Amino acid sequence: MSNITLPTPQPLLTRTGWAAWLAALMVLCALVPALNLLVPAGSALHLSDFAVALTAKIMCYAICALAMGLIWGYTGILSLGHGLFFALGGYAMGMYLMRQIGLDGNYKSNLPDFMVFLDWKELPWHWALSGSFGATLFLVIAVPGLVAFVFGYFAFRSRIKGVYFSIITQAMTFAAMLLFFRNETGFGGNNGFTDFKRILDIPIATTSMRMTLFVMTSVTLLVFFLLARWLVGSKFGRVLQAVRDAESRVMFSGYSTLGYKLTIWTISAMMCGVAGALYVPQVGIINPSEMSPANSIEIAIWAAVGGRATLIGPIVGAFIVNGAKSWLTVTYPEFWLYFLGALFIGVTLFLPDGVVGLIKKLKGGKA
Repeated sequence: MSNITLPTPQPLLTRTGWAAWLAALMVLCALVPALNLLVPAGSALHLSDFAVALTAKIMCYAICALAMGLIWGYTGILSLGHGLFFALGGYAMGMYLMRQIGLDGNYKSNLPDFMVFLDWKELPWHWALSGSFGATLFLVIAVPGLVAFVFGYFAFRSRIKGVYFSIITQAMTFAAMLLFFRNETGFGGNNGFTDFKRILDIPIATTSMRMTLFVMTSVTLLVFFLLARWLVGSKFGRVLQAVRDAESRVMFSGYSTLGYKLTIWTISAMMCGVAGALYVPQVGIINPSEMSPANSIEIAIWAAVGGRATLIGPIVGAFIVNGAKSWLTVTYPEFWLYFLGALFIGVTLFLPDGVVGLIKKLKGGKA
């Protein structure tokens, strides 16, 4: 391998800026649970169960946006299929939650209700590990990681890149969506999984469990942020950025770009799988619509709006876009898609560095 010096790209955020954003994430992790424990329910500072669930759901989306930032912003790989990995993690957790229903289901059977309705007599083979929480945690990471590794190996080995790679990732998630819509696959068809009762034999629909899931989600987001910060600051991360800027030169310098791209691609898929697993018990449903190509496109929009060439940018973008979506779909539902399209076009034309880049410019280059 050639002994070359990899240039360190100029970050959009200084060390002080990173500390400020990191502190904000830590406050989010600790402040909401503390307020809800210390402040009376009638206080303006006390978040309702709906607000807690909504914030936690957006944090799950923020993990996906962070994963997109790693592969798109730092490696130059635009995926339009990361919604698949999010859904696979969600389905792995959903299968466990369906098994937890047990005899409390509508048909009073140990089989999930949809299987009883379809006159299934036993669980299919791919449900074998769904009764174990430990095995479920493994599958949440392993299944999206394995699918991403196999797909990425053949795609990167074939030197597929650019718009062609984006198109085949979109085709991949669309094909998976059609597969999961079929009742005979054992994933609930178009209805998917819902009506969850318990997790680890603890009721889900309680204030304490919602807050527990909120804390788990915020801590997971913080851990992934720190992991991503460590990755991009290492030699591994500098090679990824070199691949983004001039992959041919990196290859001529003696680096095998296949291994670097495949590694970060698989890590990002695993992150999305974990996000999906945290999302499902809080939202209460998982179905094939989560694999819709439109959902994967939205993940890319979150990263672009916040600033895909940063780590905090995609997180900020996820909160901005989904906060606006939550408000607009209630007050002006007919305008939401127009707003989303206009937002993406506006960011592309006028804010190439996203919101975080704009903040840096307004501060005169210091963030």
